[in-house]
Amino acid sequence: MVLKKIDELIEIAKSKETRVLAVAASADKHVVEAVANAAKDNIVIPIFVGNEKLTKEYAEVAGLKIENIRFINEINDAKACAIAVNLVREGKADILMKGQVATATLLKAVLDKENGLRTGSTLSHFALFESPYYHKLIGVTDAAMNVAPEFQDKVSIVKNAVSAMQGIGIEMPKLAVIGPVEVVNPKIESTVHAAMLTQMNKRGQISNCIIDGPLAIDNAVSKEACQQKKIVTEVGGDADILMAPELNAANILYKMFSFMGGAVSAAVILGAKCPIVLTSRADSEHTKLLSIAFAAAM
Repeated sequence: MVLKKIDELIEIAKSKETRVLAVAASADKHVVEAVANAAKDNIVIPIFVGNEKLTKEYAEVAGLKIENIRFINEINDAKACAIAVNLVREGKADILMKGQVATATLLKAVLDKENGLRTGSTLSHFALFESPYYHKLIGVTDAAMNVAPEFQDKVSIVKNAVSAMQGIGIEMPKLAVIGPVEVVNPKIESTVHAAMLTQMNKRGQISNCIIDGPLAIDNAVSKEACQQKKIVTEVGGDADILMAPELNAANILYKMFSFMGGAVSAAVILGAKCPIVLTSRADSEHTKLLSIAFAAAM
C-alpha cells in the first residue's frame, strides 16, 4: 500500500471504529475546532478536560452539540492532565490529546510511574509528511522526545515508527537510518548505530520492515543519488521513514519540511498505552485534525 495524500488519513480513520479522545487542558480554540471536525466525521468522541465554560464556548462556535459531549471542569493544568491520563488508564478513552498546556506538564502525567501511561517502551515522536517533492508520504522520527538516544532507545524508536506505518496499512515500511555520510565511520557514532540497526533487521531481530543505513539524506530520498554513488539499496530513493541520529537533526528536518519544503504533516507520540496527539501551538487547525486522524487510524 502506498499513501500519497495525507488527507487519506481521514478516510482511513473514518473507516475504523470511532475512538474516544481525551483532551487535556481543553480550552484551546484551534484544538477544539480540530476535535469538532473529527467528531463530525465520526472519527472520535471527545471528552474535554479543562476550563468548562471556555471550552463550551469554543465548542459551540465550532458547531458541536455540547449536550452530547462530556466536559470535566478542571482549571488547574496539571490536574487536568492527570484526569485525562486516568481516563485512558481506566479504558474510558483511547487517545490522549494536548490542549492549552505546556508539553512538559502533559508528559509528566503520562510518565508518572504509578498513574501514568508507561509501557516499558521508549516514547518517541513520529511525524508523517506529504511533500510536493516526494512520491509518497514519508515519516520523520524523532523530532521532539529523545534528545540523544542511546542505541537501545533507537531500537524502540524504530519499532514505534514501524508500528505507526503498519497501523495505516503500510505492511513492510522501508526505513532509512540517516547520517552525514553513507559509509560506516567509527568516529561518527550515528553511522555505527545505523549499521547495527541494519544488521539486526537482516537477522530478524527487528522485523516487519526493511532497514538500510547509514544513508545520507540524498540517498534516502533519491534513486538518482544512489545510482551516482553506486549504492545498491532497496530503501534508498523509496524510504517510508527517515530516522535521524538525534533530536537536533530530526527537528531541523521536520521544520525544513514544514516551513521551506511546502509539506503538510500529522504527528503523534508513540510508545505509551495510547497514541498521544501532541501538536504545536503554531500548527494549523488542519494539522491538528490530521494528527487526530493519524492517531485514530492507528
